[in-house]
Order: sequence, then structure tokens, then C-alpha cells
Amino acid sequence: MLQEFKTFIARGNVLDLAVGVIVGAAFGKIVASLTDDLLMPVIGVLTGGIDFSSKFILLGSIPESYTGSPTDYAALKKAGVAMLGYGSFITAVINFLILAFVIFLLVKQANKLMPKAPEAPAAPSGPTEVELLAEIRDALKKS
Repeated sequence: MLQEFKTFIARGNVLDLAVGVIVGAAFGKIVASLTDDLLMPVIGVLTGGIDFSSKFILLGSIPESYTGSPTDYAALKKAGVAMLGYGSFITAVINFLILAFVIFLLVKQANKLMPKAPEAPAAPSGPTEVELLAEIRDALKKS
């Protein structure tokens, strides 16, 4: 069983997948930083100073023991207040769209660089179904 596991791990596909997951996770962090640190501040300036990361809707009441700011999303979340954090959701959607677009561009470029697979030779054309049925009919008539 150990030998089978070694054979499985040594296959190129498994190693390629592992490398892809690791690189993908690192790339995801880069895209998150791009969105959070570069794009969202610019979008905030264009929309009149809106900071999307702190946009939320309270669904419940703030506990009496809470001493922080009632507009601090992170502190309210830590305190367990029920909220809809639509700003975080917008940021996550933008992260996804950027990541998906970059992956699309990478795959498109990789497809251009990959050699084209040779086309399979066309199958020799034989008689059509109608011709075969006609031959069978004629053979049955002769019998």
C-alpha cells in the first residue's frame, strides 16, 4: 500500500495540482491586497469617500456591555452583533471578478502557447446507412 501511495504522489498530475493550489493561494492574497489596498480606496474616493469595508446593516441590537463605536464593523462583529456586512461582500465579489479575469487571461495565453494537437485523420467514408439497407434488401430479394 505504501508503494502505491508513493506511485500516486509521484505522478505529475498530483504534483502539478499541489503546486497549483499553493500558487493559487498566494495569488489570491495578492488579489485581495490589490482590491483592499488599491482598488477599494480609489472606488471609495470616486463614490464620495465611501469605505465599503465598513458598510453594514444592523439586524439586532447592540449589547449593553458593548463599549466600542456603533459604526465599527470589526468590533461589532467581534462582539457578536447580528449584521449584514454588504461592504465585505462587495469587496469579496470584486476580488473574485479580478481573480477570475486574471485566470481567464492566463488560460487564454497558455492556450496560445500550447502546440495544437494534430487533427485525427478523417475516417474513411464508406457506404451510407441508406446504401447498406439497400444492399441488405437486394441480398434478401436474391435469397
